Amino acid sequence: MSKGSPHVRYAEIERETTETKVSVVLDLDGGQRRDVHTGIGFLDHMLQLMAFHGQFNLGVTADGDLEVDDHHTVEDVGITLGQAFRMALAEVSSIQRYGDLLSPMDDALVAVAVDISGRGMAFVDLPFRRENLGGLATENVAEFLKAFATNASMTIHVRRLAGENDHHLCEAVFKGLGRALHAATRPSERPGVASTKGKLLQS
Repeated sequence: MSKGSPHVRYAEIERETTETKVSVVLDLDGGQRRDVHTGIGFLDHMLQLMAFHGQFNLGVTADGDLEVDDHHTVEDVGITLGQAFRMALAEVSSIQRYGDLLSPMDDALVAVAVDISGRGMAFVDLPFRRENLGGLATENVAEFLKAFATNASMTIHVRRLAGENDHHLCEAVFKGLGRALHAATRPSERPGVASTKGKLLQS
């Protein structure tokens, strides 16, 4: 079940498979509410950081087969959150489209760039040293980003530039992604769509 509004940049998405059940509520013009419960504490923390720095309201609940692995839950949260972003922006014609920055977190420095292009792709260069951060496998950070980008129809680049502490590196990624998304989704005073093709996410 899903719903959105052409007048409010808001979406609700529910996605259920034999492996997971995920629900996402997203308000791009909120910024005060962050209620995230995925069963993976470190992922909850990262999504809360992403929403705080992205200045959007976010609600996420996930019930997944964590007794097997965290992969299905992480990927399916990325899929559902991406679908929510696409729905919230589906009827919006005048946005900045691009967001990019260098995201520092103590020793870590990450480059993050977002293009709300209608083409879902993620290019991720994050050489982690640890296999896990809390209950989150570090290899699944890239899986989350790829699932999110594909389903949001965005192009996302994330690249580690410096840093030895994997916790700091991961924080820099999600904070940077939130800030880049905020910049890219801001309304634009430029008339029309920010593309010579005349359309972004509209089908």
